[in-house]
Amino acid sequence: MKKSLSIIFLLIIFSIQIYNVIAIQRFPKPEFESGHTQPPTLTPSPRAQALDILDVFVLAAALSIVSWLVIKKRSRKGVFWMSVFAVLYFGIFREGCVCSVGSLQNVTLALFNPEYSIPLTVIAFFILPLVYTLFFGRTFCAGVCPLGTLQDIFALRPMSIKSWLEKVLGVIPFIYLGLAVLYAATGTDFIVCRYDPFVGFFRFEGTFMMFIIGGLLLLIGVFIARPYCRFLCPYGALLNLVSRFSRKHITITPAECINCKLCEDSCPFEAINKPVVLKDKEEKPIASRRFIFISVIIPLLVLIGGFTASQFHENLAIVNPKVRLAKELINNTNYGEPNEEAFEITAFKSAGQSKEELYKEAAEITNQFYIGGWILGGFLGLVFGFTLLSLSVFRYREDYTPNKGTCISCARCVDYCPVLPEDRSL
Repeated sequence: MKKSLSIIFLLIIFSIQIYNVIAIQRFPKPEFESGHTQPPTLTPSPRAQALDILDVFVLAAALSIVSWLVIKKRSRKGVFWMSVFAVLYFGIFREGCVCSVGSLQNVTLALFNPEYSIPLTVIAFFILPLVYTLFFGRTFCAGVCPLGTLQDIFALRPMSIKSWLEKVLGVIPFIYLGLAVLYAATGTDFIVCRYDPFVGFFRFEGTFMMFIIGGLLLLIGVFIARPYCRFLCPYGALLNLVSRFSRKHITITPAECINCKLCEDSCPFEAINKPVVLKDKEEKPIASRRFIFISVIIPLLVLIGGFTASQFHENLAIVNPKVRLAKELINNTNYGEPNEEAFEITAFKSAGQSKEELYKEAAEITNQFYIGGWILGGFLGLVFGFTLLSLSVFRYREDYTPNKGTCISCARCVDYCPVLPEDRSL
């Protein structure tokens, strides 16, 4: 039944795209009194369309190869060379676009704006890594994502950081994810793409500030491995959640762990769960009371987060161009004097829209941010609450195991394990 529904859903999306392709112009083009001529409609060349399709096949092939290298071959060397390929193809050759990290904004806008037509390739780039993560863990992060693999190449002398700091910084990607969804849903901006720190390196162009930020992240990445992936990437936050339910996942040892401790400090991402013996277990009544207390306050954290974020809805909405223009019109004392006007105001006046219409539209957008603020704050409160809850739960472990959420399946740890696979032990 689920398979049939999935096929029907894909057929509907495909039909919509076909309709958009064969649509004809029903109304004549506008004529301008100023003599302006409308530029010709630009359509993708066959080569560009072929490259988009090729990108999807390359993505699926790369995900399959890396998953095989991680789960079956347990080869760190193979994952590294796939990382180099990802940087060269998805990064430099395709200039970092289409990007799975940024595609979440396209999907969000398509869900909230029926008029927005999302390409099938973008849908594929959003869904494929999630599907592979559900089955094999974060193999997309390991050797396919050009943003992550570029940082991985620079991780030359990685150092560990305090676990509490790791937990605190690990909340930032969820904040970034919430903001990216909010701004995309309201049609305001694609902030993930706008502030991509590495796209300038891939395209050999970009603002000076973004080059500086990207360079600093790579410099930090020499000592703190993959800082963008771990503490900023919004798509990584999604993969973190999905990977916790992965059907298969990389294991440090191919057979029974002998507790040699050689892998203990092998992970530069602090993603190895160390054994916890029963003697370290906290008294059950104390742990139970703390667990119940945190469970009770989680709804309170959601309400507090939602209320707090909603109070900043005007600050969040000012990023929207229409809201910003309306505010400029209200505050501009020289409206009607062209020599004193901002360019945006002059363009608005020539467009023929009344100020009242703009104010009404800006008010509607601001109200959307008020509702979105409640959802964003509630989501962050939920994330913070579950983080506290996870810290309060005692988990008895006899072996060294990867943390399925934060582990990026880079296969570094497998080289430290002296245990041979069962089929090679003889």
